[in-house]
Amino acid sequence: MRKISLEKLDSLFAAISASQKLYLPVDTKAGAKFEAWEEGKTLSGALNTVRSAKDFFFPQMENMVDFKVQGKNIEVIDIREECEDFVIFGVRACDVKSFEILDRVFLAEPVDTYYKNRRDHGVIISMACTKPAETCFCGTFGIDATAPEGDIVCHKTEDALYLDAKTEKGEKLLASLNALTEETDDTAVEAQKAVTRERLAKLPLANLKTDAFGAGKTMEFFNDPMWKELSQSCLGCGTCTFVCPTCQCYDIKDFNTGNGVKRFRCWDSCMYSDFTKMAHGNIRLTQLERFRQRFMHKLVYYPTNNDGLFSCVGCGRCLSKCPIQMNIVKVMNALGGQNNG
Repeated sequence: MRKISLEKLDSLFAAISASQKLYLPVDTKAGAKFEAWEEGKTLSGALNTVRSAKDFFFPQMENMVDFKVQGKNIEVIDIREECEDFVIFGVRACDVKSFEILDRVFLAEPVDTYYKNRRDHGVIISMACTKPAETCFCGTFGIDATAPEGDIVCHKTEDALYLDAKTEKGEKLLASLNALTEETDDTAVEAQKAVTRERLAKLPLANLKTDAFGAGKTMEFFNDPMWKELSQSCLGCGTCTFVCPTCQCYDIKDFNTGNGVKRFRCWDSCMYSDFTKMAHGNIRLTQLERFRQRFMHKLVYYPTNNDGLFSCVGCGRCLSKCPIQMNIVKVMNALGGQNNG
């Protein structure tokens, strides 16, 4: 484990960005967001960014391929380029866990080469939480906010930043920073973890359980009459899906530029009325069906197909951003009953 004084953080960021692009959370009028570091930018003190770090590997919009059309001849133009190396600093435990959920979708056969390219070139420096919010419930899904995963795991105390390499990528990067950091033990880190865990245990959602949900529960919940009541106030705005670090739905559209065709992949939302619209019609005609799809996927469908892993990381973004205060916690409590803690 290495250590650096908080007074030298800019020197640390400068050293990292000298060899590769560095992104970190910074404060903006719209809340904290990841931006490329440059001299003068300060690390945000916010618990989390408004949008997750998912964007780095699965961007909201990307040009996938171009076509040149001449009469009946179509030329396919592969526009893919090798991604540059980059570092994401300050990713919280919930968001780091979301990468595993996305990996199981995009790195399964057939591998999504666009996603894999970015994953291969990205280094994740995570940041342990010290002051979790009342909307946090990552512990429900077995995530320890005090001990996140990542290539390098950081712990920030009042006067220092502690860095612990966990992967080969992390060891290589941390070794390059030896001139700025010093060797240390984990005494201060363990003391901080203990304090934070006490805070986590007192959160309003600390006792939320997943016991009622998981693999093989489709028929148990699919026709539950509670879906009608729960979905009644949903606006179908899709805000929850766009701030969610694990949502992976997308649409593909072709755009005629006049000189050719560009094919784009764009985020989509299962909450939108035209999400499942096809040539023959729409298989989910009501907001109830769309609402049910979102939460059944998080709590039942995904774990059924992924060794029991839930497709939620308890980041709390949907709790804080939903305009009508409907969220996965309310769904779990309503459907889970006494099994939900």
